[in-house]
Amino acid sequence: MLIVAGIGPGTPALLTDAARQAIAQAEILVGGRRQLALFAGSGAQTRLLDADIEGLLAWLERRLAQRVVVLASGDPLLYGIGNRLVSHFGADRVRIIPGISAIQYLCARAGVAMNDLLMTSSHGRQPDFDWLLGHPRVAMVTDQLIGPYQIAREIMRRGLSRTLIIGENLAQDNERIHRLAPQQVAPGWEMNVVVILDER
Repeated sequence: MLIVAGIGPGTPALLTDAARQAIAQAEILVGGRRQLALFAGSGAQTRLLDADIEGLLAWLERRLAQRVVVLASGDPLLYGIGNRLVSHFGADRVRIIPGISAIQYLCARAGVAMNDLLMTSSHGRQPDFDWLLGHPRVAMVTDQLIGPYQIAREIMRRGLSRTLIIGENLAQDNERIHRLAPQQVAPGWEMNVVVILDER
């Protein structure tokens, strides 16, 4: 069975015991460079998870008899690789070990309740900002094209009043969390998650 382990926002301190145990027992670890670097001393064979998802799926098909663990940032089923693997292999051949998502982590650090929070991602897609900003509470995992600055511009273009909570480099030594009005958001952000609140 293929295991997909959520490794949280990127620090071993936030791993669940189940993820830690699966990684320790893995014969093969699959993940991004930063993810694999966290477990460099595991002794497992490694395979880089890159943009060639079809190639990865074919490669995994030939190794289902081995103890393969795919490392997933945050939670595997929240805009993560877990969705694609379950879709391809079926839920009966994939074991998902949940992890702490970057959205969960930011909400916890900022004291924002997750009740009624719309969660989305801008990775590889153009968000429908008219629809998104019609919701009073939104959390977005961002990418290089749609980040805090672009979100702030969309809010201002519509003349809306919102508060942006921006979490950069979450759970890393250089973590920064900002609470800003759209007018205060400048360009140039590192890896981040944004919570958009209508606090009127």
